Amino acid sequence: MSKFIYILICFFITASCSKQKKHNSDPISLENITPKPQKITVEDNSFKLSKETSIIFNTEETKAIAEFFIDKIASHTGLSISLAGESQTENTIQLVLDDALEVNNEGYRLSISKENILVKAKTNQGLFYGMQSLLQLLPISLESYHLDAIQLPTGTVTDEPEFSWRGWHLDVSRHFFSVEEIKKQLDVLALFKINKFHWHLTDDQGWRIEIKKYPKLTVQGIQKNEESSKKEYYTQEEVKEVVAYAKERFIDVIPEIETPGHAVAALAAYPELSCNPNIKYQPRELWGVDYNIFCAGNEKVFQFLDDVYAEIVPLFPYKYYHAGGDEVPKRSWENCSSCQKTMKENSLKDEEELQSYFMARVEKIIQKHDKIMIGWDEILEGGITPTTNIMSWQGEEGGIKAANAGHDVIMAPASYAYLNFSQGDYRVEPMAHGGDVPLEKVYNYNPIPADIADDKRKHILGMQGNIWTEYAYEGKDIEYYMYPRILAIAELTWSGEKTKNYEDFLKRLALLYPILDHYEINYHIPLPEGPTADNIAFIDSVTVEFETTHPVTMKYTLDGSQPTENSETYKQPLTFSENTEINIASFLPHGKVSKVRKLQLKKVTYKEAQKPKNVQSGLQIQTVKGHFMDADEVPTPNGEISIIKNIEATNTAYDWGKEIDTTKFGASILKGYIEIPEDGVYYFASKQEQVKIADSLIINPKSTLKRFPIEGTIALKKGLHPIEILYLNNVVKGWASDWNEVEVKFRRAKQETYKAIDSSMVFYAE
Repeated sequence: MSKFIYILICFFITASCSKQKKHNSDPISLENITPKPQKITVEDNSFKLSKETSIIFNTEETKAIAEFFIDKIASHTGLSISLAGESQTENTIQLVLDDALEVNNEGYRLSISKENILVKAKTNQGLFYGMQSLLQLLPISLESYHLDAIQLPTGTVTDEPEFSWRGWHLDVSRHFFSVEEIKKQLDVLALFKINKFHWHLTDDQGWRIEIKKYPKLTVQGIQKNEESSKKEYYTQEEVKEVVAYAKERFIDVIPEIETPGHAVAALAAYPELSCNPNIKYQPRELWGVDYNIFCAGNEKVFQFLDDVYAEIVPLFPYKYYHAGGDEVPKRSWENCSSCQKTMKENSLKDEEELQSYFMARVEKIIQKHDKIMIGWDEILEGGITPTTNIMSWQGEEGGIKAANAGHDVIMAPASYAYLNFSQGDYRVEPMAHGGDVPLEKVYNYNPIPADIADDKRKHILGMQGNIWTEYAYEGKDIEYYMYPRILAIAELTWSGEKTKNYEDFLKRLALLYPILDHYEINYHIPLPEGPTADNIAFIDSVTVEFETTHPVTMKYTLDGSQPTENSETYKQPLTFSENTEINIASFLPHGKVSKVRKLQLKKVTYKEAQKPKNVQSGLQIQTVKGHFMDADEVPTPNGEISIIKNIEATNTAYDWGKEIDTTKFGASILKGYIEIPEDGVYYFASKQEQVKIADSLIINPKSTLKRFPIEGTIALKKGLHPIEILYLNNVVKGWASDWNEVEVKFRRAKQETYKAIDSSMVFYAE
């Protein structure tokens, strides 16, 4: 063989291998569709999808669907197909409406034979979902590589959803997200047959939709963002744009205008709508619940809402409108003569019934436009009208009560459906709300609780995943919260209890990651968990064990380098007797890598106890006034030294419903001694800015937002050791530090449960 021919053969082999890596080459199977179809029949043949393939349609609506998927197929695969000519009968994708098909209005039948692909449905929406299932079968083309043809397995999928409400909720009040960011999510969600977008447009922090009759809503009603000069509300034209985009993907858009609570942004623009119009309101900077709400005894409020709905109803053509009703503190109503007069005139026994009166009037405004009102489950407290629908978020109880009484219900219990809650160990994951909602817990949720009577189960329309955006600042943040948990919701609401299977879902999820990559989704990859501190002290040896919230491969290094595919695979607990740095990350099957977790293991000796004289119970405290963001900003205190009984006495107990009293801002430095009961390695945990034990800085989060405790370790001898705590009384990114417990907890290394350091353990020396 000549050298030239040998080189040429090697070139073609290399080029062929390279091409194989440039697209998702996992086996194509009807069994891999997500959500899992109700019925699949597999045959032993294949259909060749190529540039010769075309789509047959018979109405203008089906033509629009055909054109939509011609673009999608080209985007996913690089393969260009076309609309069919009149005479073409083979190598086609046929879209057929069939009223006799035995599926519901969103169902479809996808039949793939050697000659053609046939998608049948009763409605265009069903045809759309059948084509989405077909689209999922196609390999994703990456970079510039294009496929010439795709062999699709033959068989039949007969499918329909279990629930009519398969939804996604997005709060755009606390942080604003652009039209393009929302469109991006709608495009991906449509692929998985999500059909409702609940758009939370108003709240205490911002009014985000243009109302032409009330222009100040989008001026005074939006918290000024000093970091951005961008317009942070949606014009009515932009709303139409989003609704049209969603409609093309068969997603209904449900607007929410919060009433009567979460109304501070509106009151900032129009204070006459409050119970106390003499107050100068500002859109709330803090999270939490504000006491200032719409006045239930003021007719101007109902005229305002009438005007608002008159402008938004033409923008949202669907039947459901969400009117809020959650977290309504009644303090202002209790002290308002107009509200009390309204209660007396309408024979209302308490403020809960006054809220029911308020919501009933809002419902009449909505019904005037032939629309249906939804409210959060709190509106059940004072009674609801027979036509009110409930969204149950506090738990299942409200949904159970409403459904058994004959009301339609959408389930969204926080402990299963709040996708802004942590999806893994909060000590490892990025900032999220409290609550643990891992993927498996979401997937295994059944939207129909056992306590609902058999004849009332029909009132459960479905469920949705809710995202509240206190800690989501950009589109990539909401994506990290959403995916893959929203895919679990898509499946449990479409496939139902009889069809879904978590282990099978995980297998299919591995095949979906390249699709999410194609859409540039910043999805969550389970992070290596286990050790609760990143800096671990030990005396003789230490064993560390890692796990993930659902099974993925973990790889690690011990030489300071970043883990790669070639690094050691974690298989069992690791034991060390010398100083070690561990870098460990999770690897998905297609090669994508999680954030690397770095742990420092340090072999130490015990810190000797001290023997101060004249010790007394308590701690010394000095305070410096000022709004400090971190420890480096705090000057050396030179003021009066006071004595406090325990650590928690530092807390000034802010009221969630009020704006923060900035006169209390400052830094407090607590000093004294902690009594350690016995020799050992100890873990300490705190939300405070800094904690020093035995003159060692063991808690130093280097973060201005401390919602959850940070941990540190140290080896201590039995007896008294110096302790110093830096507490910052401040507000950062909507969170007041004094909402945290001002405490330090501890545990032995071999223990799991923490105990708070109390007054019996702290001392100071005179």
